Order: sequence, then C-alpha cells, then structure tokens
Amino acid sequence: MTVRSDSVGEQPRASGDSWCTHAPEEVVAAFDVDPAVGLSAARAAQLLSAHGPNSLPEERRTPAWRRFLRQYRSYMQIVLVAAAIVSLLIEQWTTAILLIVLTLLNAVVGLRQEGKAESAMNALQSMMKATARVRRDGTEAEIPAEQLVVGDIVLIAAGDQVAADGRIIEASALQIDESALTGESVPSSKDARTLPGLGPAPGDQTNMAFMNTPVTHGSGVLVVTATGAGTEVGKISGMLSATEKEVPPLTRELDALTLWITGAAGLTMIVMFALGRQRDQAWDVLFVSAVSLAIAAIPEALPTVTQAILSVGSLNLAKWNAIVKELPSVETLAFTSAINSDKTGTLTMNQMTAVEVVSPTDRYTVSGTGYGLDGKVHHAAGSSTGIEDAILPYVVASDAKLVDGKVVGDPTEGALLVLGHKAGLDIDATRESLPRLATLPFDPGYKLMATFNSAVDASGRQVVRCFVKGAVPAVMARAATALAAGETIPWDAELVARAEAQTERMGGEGRRVMAAATRDLDPAGFDPDGDLLAYVTELRMVSLVGMVDPPREDAKAAIAGAQAGHIRVRMVTGDDVTTGAAIARQLGIPGEAVLGADFAAMSADEQLARIDGIGVVGRVAPEHKVLLADTLKKKGDVVAMTGDGVNDAPAIKAADIGIAMGSGTDVAKNAGRMILSDDKFATIVYAVEQGRRIYDNLTKYIRFVLLLLVTFVLTFLGATVFNIAAGEPFTPPQVLWIHFVVNASFGFALGFDRESPGLMRRRPRPRGESVLTRPVLVTVGIGGLAITVVLLGLIKLGQAHFDSVEIGRSIAFTAFALCLIVAAFECRSETDSVLTTSTFDSKQMNWVALAQFALAVLVTQLDGFRRILGTTQINARQFGWALLAALALLLLWELGKLLARRSRGT
Repeated sequence: MTVRSDSVGEQPRASGDSWCTHAPEEVVAAFDVDPAVGLSAARAAQLLSAHGPNSLPEERRTPAWRRFLRQYRSYMQIVLVAAAIVSLLIEQWTTAILLIVLTLLNAVVGLRQEGKAESAMNALQSMMKATARVRRDGTEAEIPAEQLVVGDIVLIAAGDQVAADGRIIEASALQIDESALTGESVPSSKDARTLPGLGPAPGDQTNMAFMNTPVTHGSGVLVVTATGAGTEVGKISGMLSATEKEVPPLTRELDALTLWITGAAGLTMIVMFALGRQRDQAWDVLFVSAVSLAIAAIPEALPTVTQAILSVGSLNLAKWNAIVKELPSVETLAFTSAINSDKTGTLTMNQMTAVEVVSPTDRYTVSGTGYGLDGKVHHAAGSSTGIEDAILPYVVASDAKLVDGKVVGDPTEGALLVLGHKAGLDIDATRESLPRLATLPFDPGYKLMATFNSAVDASGRQVVRCFVKGAVPAVMARAATALAAGETIPWDAELVARAEAQTERMGGEGRRVMAAATRDLDPAGFDPDGDLLAYVTELRMVSLVGMVDPPREDAKAAIAGAQAGHIRVRMVTGDDVTTGAAIARQLGIPGEAVLGADFAAMSADEQLARIDGIGVVGRVAPEHKVLLADTLKKKGDVVAMTGDGVNDAPAIKAADIGIAMGSGTDVAKNAGRMILSDDKFATIVYAVEQGRRIYDNLTKYIRFVLLLLVTFVLTFLGATVFNIAAGEPFTPPQVLWIHFVVNASFGFALGFDRESPGLMRRRPRPRGESVLTRPVLVTVGIGGLAITVVLLGLIKLGQAHFDSVEIGRSIAFTAFALCLIVAAFECRSETDSVLTTSTFDSKQMNWVALAQFALAVLVTQLDGFRRILGTTQINARQFGWALLAALALLLLWELGKLLARRSRGT
C-alpha cells in the first residue's frame, strides 16, 4: 500500500485516491487510528486546525450596488447612458430624464431576475448542517459534522446522513441511498470487503460511504478519508464553480443589433457634422440634430418590451409547472435541439412495480403501475389454481407496510406488498397468521433476507417456516426442491436452466428480478438466537418476480412530439445500460446504449462522430454528463439537461438550459435555469414549444423594430445629405412618440401573437445563427429605403407645394405611423401574404392597428398633440398623401413576398 503523508498538516491519500482497494487494516494504519478507541481530542483539534472544517467554501454574495452596476454592462444600456449625458450637456432636460428612467427600469428588471437565483454552492453548504456520532478517546460522542476530520471513526445507522467520505470497516445489512450522488435508482448495499483493481467509479465502490447520502438500512462503522472540498460532493462543488453559464442567444442578438445600429448611427453623425459645418450650421443646431438621431437610432423600447414578453411567457410556463428562474432562458428553450434526460422520476414514475411472476410451472402478468392498488394478477400460462404460494415469501419476508394506500419502508418491498394486494392477499391478516420468530436481515455478502415464522404445514404439523427473498443467483444456489402446483419436485438441471432463461429474458427487458423460496424447520431444533444463515439451505424455490420502474404514460407521446420537432432525446442515467436501453425502447428513444466511462474513454473525434448514434448513456458520473453536454455543443446543438441530484448540478449548469426536478435537491434546483414542479418530461416538451412560440414572436418584433431603426438612420442620413429640413426630419418628441407609442404597442401585440402554423415541425434554429438572416436584411433594407424615400419626398412635397417644412414633416410623420401599421402585419411572416382573412386572427394586432390609425389622425388634429409633438394641422388631401404612402409600401412588400415564395417553390 502506498500512502502519502508527512505530518498532521497533510491528509493521508491512497495511491490514485482509491481507499476502496485497500483493506480496512491498511486504511486505519494509514491514519494511525485504533477503530475501538478513535482519535484523541487533541489530535482531532490539530487536524481540524490544519485542514479546516468539514464544510464547503461559501460563495461570496456580490454586493447589491455592484450587481446593480453590472446591469450597465450591456451595449444597449451604455448607449442609452451616453445619449442621456449628451442630452444633459445640450440642455434637452426632458429627453435626458426619460433616457435615464429607461436605463433604471432596465437595470431594476435585470437585478430582480438575478436575485431569484440562489447560489448552488451555498445550497451545498446548507445541506451539510448535521451531526455525526464518532469514537474519540475511547468513548462515543455526537459532534457537529463540520468538526469531523480525516481519521475519525464514525458510526452510522439507518436514518443517519453520512457526514463525510469514509472507508467502511464494519457493516451489518448496510444500505445507503446514493441516488443524489450517482443517479442509481435503488439503495446501494455496502460492506467492508476490499475491492480489486485500481478503484471503480463512486457508484460501484461498495465499501465506501459518501458525504450527504442517507443510510436507509442497517448499520456500520467507517473511518473518514476525506472532508469538505476533498469529498465527492466537494469535487462536484468545484466543478460547479468552474462551470460558466452560457450567454442566451437573444442576449447575443440584442448586443449585436445594438452595435450594428450604433455603428450606422455613428457614421451618420460624422456625415451630419461634416456637411453641417461645411454649410455653416451652428454647433448647437447640429448637436440637437445629433441627439434626435441618437434617440431615433436607439431602440429604447426594445429591452422593456422584450422583458415584458419574456416575463409573461415565464408566468404562462409556471402555470404549466415549468418555473423559469431567468427570463432569457425562455427564449433559449426555442433553440433547444437536444435533451439529455434523467431516467428515474422524469421518464419513469420512480415507483417500482411488479409486472410478472414466474413459478416453476406457471407464469402470471400483473397490471397497474406504480404504488397504486388498482390492477390485477392475470394467469398467463400454467395449471395452478392460485398465485398465493408463489408470492407469499415476498409479503412475509418484508419490513415495509401499506398505510392508507401508501408504501412505508423500502420501495422494492413496497412494490411486492402492492403485488400481494393485487393478488387478493390481506397483508396484515397474513402476517398475523404467521408470527415472526426471528429475522435474518439482508446483507450484501449473502444477498438475501429471511424471516422465520410459526406456521402449520399441509398435514397440520407445527413448523418453523423460513421465508426467503433475494437475488436470484443467491437463492437458487441454496435451493434443493421447487414448488409446482402444490407439489414438491426436485430442483433439477432443467428447472435451473429454465429459471436462468427467464431471469435473462426479464433482465433484458429492463426488469429487476428477485427470487423467493421457503423451508420448513422442526421447532425443536430451531434456535432463534443461533446462526440463522445456516438454516437457509435446502430451500424450496417458489417463484421469480420481475419488477420495473414503469415509464410515465405521457412521456412516450412527449418524446414523439419532441422528435417531430427535430429535437433529439437521450436518456442519461446512473442505472445500468441494460435497464436504460429497455426503458428507452419502450419510450421510442433510438440509438445505441453505452457506459459513461466508455464514452469518456473515446477520443474527442470519436465522441463527435458517435454522439448522434447514441441514445442511452448508463452508469454516468458527474463529469460524464458535463462531457456529453460539451460534446453536443461542439456539434452545434443547443442542449437541455435534466437532473435532480447533487451529481447532476455541474451538467445542469453547463447546459444551455439546465432543468432541475422540483422533487430534487436544492443544489440541482439552484444550478438550473428552469425547475419542473411536476417532474414530467412532457412539461419540458411543452416548455420548448412555448419557448419557440415566444422566440418566434420576438423575431417578428425584432424584424419590425429593425425596419424602424433602418428607416430612422436612412431618413436622417438622407435629410443631411440632401439638406432636407435642415438635417432634422423629425424632432426628439416625434422620435420618442414613434418609439414608445407606435413601436412599443406593436411590440406587445407581436410578442403575444398567435403561434405560427407548423412551428413545432420546424427544425430548431442552429446554434449561433443570427436573427439578422439574409432575407431579413434584404427585407428591412428595401423596406426601410422605400419608407425613407417616401418620407423625405413628403417633407419636400410640403416645402414645395404647401410652402411649409412643418406641414411636410407632419405629413411624413403621419405617413410613418401608417407605414408601420402595414409593416407590423407584414412582419408576422417572412413569406405569407397579408391579403388573407387569417391576417386578422389576432385580437391584439387588430385593436392596436385601429388605435394607431386613430392616433395617426389625431396627432395633427388635436391641439394637445400638436403642442407636445410639434406637428401642424393637415387637411384630408394631405392625409391622403400619407395614406397613399402606406398603400405603396403594402404593394411593394407583397410583391417581394410573392417573389420569395416563387423562389422557394411554395
């Protein structure tokens, strides 16, 4: 044995950190501790001082003022602040105040969303506030878990929480639930035997106990081998802190859009100042025009409208049990192209169910799912008249109970009690008729449990009946006879081969198989305090039972819906590959099944080449899940990852959209971006569908606002180049009106628009694909140019024919509002014509369009509006010019869509 330790200040470590491969005597020698005495208080204090408490480092919370300032790192906020400062310098007080209020609103909304997510590191810390029973100075004591040190001798029993990683040196029927750490769906049996090799994965280390896992059965003694950050949970916390969250796609899009528009506006300002000074325009006039352009080019309402749309979307998702913690995650759902789903509890019910019983001569199938008591036993083959003899050991050799239709105790034993109920057995009356005399608890060494009960045999003789249930090989190896149709027959090679074939068949179908047997003993020779295992020989085999954690009824349909939407679903589970593959076949998940360790052992190129053909990954460790997510992201997928345990947290955080189960650990929930309060896979697919609808509606609005911004920039540039309206086609109040009254109202209408037909049949948008696609750029470019020409033409018309730039500007302002009504309807689809009745299938759009048309009339007719906006009254003929401009845009846009449909062959 190789152990590295020089002093108290250095923790002993086994070669490769594999304490499981060393004998208990070697481990305690490495820590220089006597298991019967434990550490001395003085030495424990030295170790605690040297290594620190048995706790994880807390993540420091960022001060509120710093988190508030962090909201001003986005390009949109920076540009708004810059425009506000310039407005203050040129004494445009109203404009400056409005811009500042906008930045504050955006910052407060962002800060509020940030505050909703608690720290995953601190959640890990809170999970550890427990106590531990230790031996120190030869006596047992209960101490805070954070005071544990390496070398401590810790006593554990059912109901305890393991407080640190340790090598088990004594065990009695010990079972520990490691599902939160390994993903294994059933408790792990533990013993003190030394494991061969270099050391298996944590889930296969049957002689190790790990921090923060509950003891479900039996008792044991362990020597602490790692504390705090050195434990398996500590390693996961390190992975959490090292994993960065992805920037949501829409956030990247808005940043790119802001830079693009800012650059265009900046170039226009340079031209404006150059030409203005050449024409001897005053600096203050140029600065006012520049501020008007800045306000026009900045989509001030875009962040607020986007936040509102995402907020309402998140509220709707919450009604369907999908709680989104961060608003950008709503739109990330729209890009999802791969879902790595946990099996237990998400794709399955997390309720073991007996589905088949096989006796030496008969076969029975069992209906019903989960712990529900509805269901029946059906005699599928054979000649026996009843199933009672075949299932009696499962009911009697059990410590679980059915209370008010619910299972209390071990879930596997509970499933077998439900089987007894379906078979018509009165569980309580049956147990009362067979008083228990002694119990041989389950032990991973002999892999069975036996009870010894007072009974009467067929001849009326009093006997001690041994009821046995356990692993099939363990029970079969101790069998001598079998029960067939009420008669005892030899347990010959033919029956053994038949039982082995049935076991292999049920195992291949993903079922957990157990065996049951009995033996009658003479009461005179039975010693309830003696070696009970010695009595478990010459058994009479009665049956095999196949159990499964059944798939959720809605999961199969949801998976089919996801696949129809071109979303690849994979099962990622801590269970074995055979079980996972069997459940995957039932659910319709295609692809081969591989071990997580085997996938990790592949080269990076092989991982990329084979990932598309993999449907199930079994026995996964936390790092395997992160590797899967990273590999899929390299392939260009946007990855959703589900999980509920501590071991899932790093992958949940690494995924584009981490999804935690509502019934899972706080660590997983805090690491995720979305929480499923009902734990259903179907809810994920619904959330993706709603995410697609929300993002599709946001892209409609982005097309609309992009057209608006292009028009503003080109109009100001054209006015500057051709010296129209002194380079200021619209005043700051008019620009703000367009942004906040026209643009924002249509933004909400488009954002809450009806779902586009066939949306879930489309392929997800590729990772990194910009919303500024070539068709969009061509559309907004031609549309913006067309509107610009019309607006500048109308201003010149007012100047030439009505002898007033103000009249021309008012006509253009009205025409702009009317053109935006047309644009809003056209932006609902890139190719579909608006000249159909379906154009008016959205009440929000219809009401907003009517309101905007009325306002387009009133802004030049009501004195109050004229004072605020600086417009002037226009007559019906002049309004007709504005209306004609909107009709011309409609015809041009429809012509463009017609050509687009023909080029696509639709």
